[in-house]
Amino acid sequence: MEIVDIVPPVLKDNVIVTSVDALFKWGKSNSIWPLSSGLACCSIEMMCAAASRFDLARFGYEVFRSCPRQSDLLIVAGTLTWKMTPPLIRLYEEMPEPKYVIAMGNCNIGGGPFADSYSVVTGLDKIMPVDVYLPGCPPRPEALIDAMLKLKKLIRHPELGRDAQEAKAISRANLELMTRPVNTMEERAE
Repeated sequence: MEIVDIVPPVLKDNVIVTSVDALFKWGKSNSIWPLSSGLACCSIEMMCAAASRFDLARFGYEVFRSCPRQSDLLIVAGTLTWKMTPPLIRLYEEMPEPKYVIAMGNCNIGGGPFADSYSVVTGLDKIMPVDVYLPGCPPRPEALIDAMLKLKKLIRHPELGRDAQEAKAISRANLELMTRPVNTMEERAE
């Protein structure tokens, strides 16, 4: 016998029976606060998704924060270079748990047309765990809205993303042992 069966027939239409965990997942999935961090041309499409034509606000994601301590979603939009990697990692580390990452654009996912360049990171998943990949050059605002809805589904049903846990563990290890450290000004002077 389940708890739903205990509810009297008079109250069945007026009472919602759920677990506290499901209620928290529902709350987290409907109040995602993205961090506004645009690196290149994909950030224009990210701004368009929040504008009136596409209206990201109808899903509850309109609060683009400028402080990482107040956000729980990092949308990395555009070409990531090795020089920009340490500040991006700092932003990611300052975000409170639970935190999520969307890799937006071909340049972010695999380097895009700049994959052969010495200065471009060929895959955001090499330095931080990525929850949703959004391909395109640049991806349309509708695609970003779809990626955020997929993230919402992943937050509500974490068992759907269990296949990606091993890849996330690898990228977390790479985050701790970053392969290309940036020299400080004092080290360059020596």
